[in-house]
Amino acid sequence: MSLKQQIDADIKQAMLAKDSDKLRALRAVKSMILLEETKEGQSGDLKPEDETRILTKAVKQRKDSADIYRQQNRVDLLAVEEAEIAVIENYLPKQLSEDELKEKLQAIISRVGASAPSDMGKVMGAATKELAGQADGKAISAMVKTLLA
Repeated sequence: MSLKQQIDADIKQAMLAKDSDKLRALRAVKSMILLEETKEGQSGDLKPEDETRILTKAVKQRKDSADIYRQQNRVDLLAVEEAEIAVIENYLPKQLSEDELKEKLQAIISRVGASAPSDMGKVMGAATKELAGQADGKAISAMVKTLLA
């Protein structure tokens, strides 16, 4: 079952359960999928890596909004964003722990032959492709900096 079909089925369940937070999050993701499918140059069907990229983008947008709401003490809006994040993260691959991330990055660093902070670009290119959806870009970047220092 594709992500789009899974989202459609879950939207129906959320409607029957009258779960407004889940319904709002799923409709937003479905909208992002439809926009991506109909974008110029697309064949109509999305690859799994495209689906993961869309979900990651949706979570990142909500986390950025949640940070702003937290700074402005808007607890009501913060709760909405955090609920949507929880729903969308269910569709993402399991996130790597810090130790797992470090282990995978060390393997990537040895494979690309990086040894100094100036090699960060090579490592980040390989790491972002390999670890897409499994770790946040900021976490990858911070860990690579630490490992190459």
